[in-house]
Amino acid sequence: MANIPPVQKPKSIGDLLREFREHRDHMEQELGKAIVGQTEVIEQLFAAIFTRGHCLLEGVPGLAKTLMVSSLAKILDVGFKRIQFTPDLMPSDITGTNVLDENDAGKREFRFVEGPIFTNILLADEINRTPPKTQAALLQAMQEREVTVGSTTYSLPDPFFTIATQNPIEQEGTYPLPEAQLDRFMFNIKIGYPTASEEEQILLATTKNERPEINRVLSARAILNIQKLVTSVAVSEYVVKYVASLVRATRPTDEKSPAFVKELLDWGAGPRAGQFLIQAGKAMAAMDGRFSVAIEDVRKIAVPVLRHRLSANFQAQSEGMTTDKIILRLLKEVKEPDVPKFGNGSV
Repeated sequence: MANIPPVQKPKSIGDLLREFREHRDHMEQELGKAIVGQTEVIEQLFAAIFTRGHCLLEGVPGLAKTLMVSSLAKILDVGFKRIQFTPDLMPSDITGTNVLDENDAGKREFRFVEGPIFTNILLADEINRTPPKTQAALLQAMQEREVTVGSTTYSLPDPFFTIATQNPIEQEGTYPLPEAQLDRFMFNIKIGYPTASEEEQILLATTKNERPEINRVLSARAILNIQKLVTSVAVSEYVVKYVASLVRATRPTDEKSPAFVKELLDWGAGPRAGQFLIQAGKAMAAMDGRFSVAIEDVRKIAVPVLRHRLSANFQAQSEGMTTDKIILRLLKEVKEPDVPKFGNGSV
């Protein structure tokens, strides 16, 4: 009789999470060959990828925003395209267009030529340098992961992520992103200056005639499997209530919001903010090898999830109260809910 191979036992969620954490550590190691420091930024980028989110990177010139995204694309075995946003960029330059072509039978017909948006990772470089009409070309793609040209709708590849960069200090020749588009970004990540030791490492590494060799870690299929795994991470009723309380506390029209919120904000975050807080919390827990989301996971990513969803008024600006400071104050004042921490309910 022929030898029958033994039936492999399905992996437990614990085994899958351990494998995921190993992949995540490997990704961080490979990315570290090109990027010095920026640990929190890299962690937030990973969280967005593992939850099908989009990121807006904000920082002054020369902080390696573009290098970070291109290096991230190299460790993932997926398609990557970059669009340099300029004032003369048209929507069709992003989505693609119909062209009149002649087929083999000599008959003329329209053929759709895909734009650079048909990829897995799209780098929208300096997105605030193009007018609102062109910026709006990304709205449908970021939400529905589809593109409509004429009367036909085309599906984008899966996975699909938009990572946009913008310079926060230049005013001339820039067009601020509308709130509807800002809300589609899971994270607004601000990249700061490196520490003294990190800057010395950067200067030493980048002035050599050597380029680091970055190895691929995850395929598109592996990313999709990890996204399913992250979705399965449990969220207790305790965490859901805390997220809801935190988001509602940002709204000056809510009767339970703190007095300083009513004084300093024109409007607060919508329900999508709560969805992103829970999804990002799941990613943080999974990357740490845990089965469920903790309150600390939510607090850890609250600032990059909420900062672009709050509108500070003139009083806040005159007092130097940024949305970051308001969120940090809310994290101290919003109390944890009065329900058992280890309840039966989870989502």
